[in-house]
Amino acid sequence: MKEILISLLNVFGCAFWVEILTETPNCTYYFGPFISQKEAQTSQFGYLEDLRSEDAKGIKVKIKRCKPNTLTIA
Repeated sequence: MKEILISLLNVFGCAFWVEILTETPNCTYYFGPFISQKEAQTSQFGYLEDLRSEDAKGIKVKIKRCKPNTLTIA
């Protein structure tokens, strides 16, 4: 049931996504969709840990409602 709700929210651009921008490499990553801002905030730490383990630098995080067309933009 939760997956259906997330899918509907995502179709209308109302789902929450974690947007992570890195300076090195110069990339934008999207992780999601999530049903709530709190769920996205909780999940961001695992993504940050992965990027740090890959030596990403200049990391900035935003939690926002959007509907990304591409999950990784280099």
